[in-house]
Amino acid sequence: MTTTTLLSRCLAALALAALAACGSEQAGEEPKPQQAGKAPTSLETAARLASIQGAAAVGDQEAVRRNVEAMTEDFRKAIRLADPSRAVDREKARAAARDVPGVRSVVWLDGENLFATVESADARSYRTIDRICVALEPLGDTLGVVVNLQNSAARNGDELEILSRNCQLAPGERAFLSRERKIDVIDPEIRAMHRANQALSEQSAEELDRQEESLRILEESTPSVYD
Repeated sequence: MTTTTLLSRCLAALALAALAACGSEQAGEEPKPQQAGKAPTSLETAARLASIQGAAAVGDQEAVRRNVEAMTEDFRKAIRLADPSRAVDREKARAAARDVPGVRSVVWLDGENLFATVESADARSYRTIDRICVALEPLGDTLGVVVNLQNSAARNGDELEILSRNCQLAPGERAFLSRERKIDVIDPEIRAMHRANQALSEQSAEELDRQEESLRILEESTPSVYD
């Protein structure tokens, strides 16, 4: 065995061991969804290259192919590009999402947006989105899925607001070539106006009298442009 081959194998072993240590989950933690949108670290890239060099040195073409494909996958996820060849199966996804605690009903709005109603305000959370995304991962590439949650027990317009997120990205981020779809039933500006009107209607008669008196004083103390 040549020195170059031995060195390549050692580098690969060390890098992969470091990656395994970094990626290990603490006992008792819920599994987290896969993450996209971040470029591989220098350590991860070194591990891939070392593995390719080591496999090529011993003539293991299958290992070379696997590692090249893995590097391609890393790049695809870094640029947030969903894999159309691994699109999530819709019906299986609906069934998997319905099994998540707190979820009442599930429907696809289009090829990307999965809409689910949940049983309470607490269930309308990113934690529920994480659970749905993890349940969908065996079915395909979840980078092509945006989960939208709505509280089916909402009592006002604010509680009807929909919580959305791509399975593999941070809130507000979109996959490459993804089209943003407006799903909220009530426009945020209308909700803000409703809150202001509600706050006004809840004021006491004494508070309203004070506001009226302040307005009268302001009008009397302001010179008219016609004087």
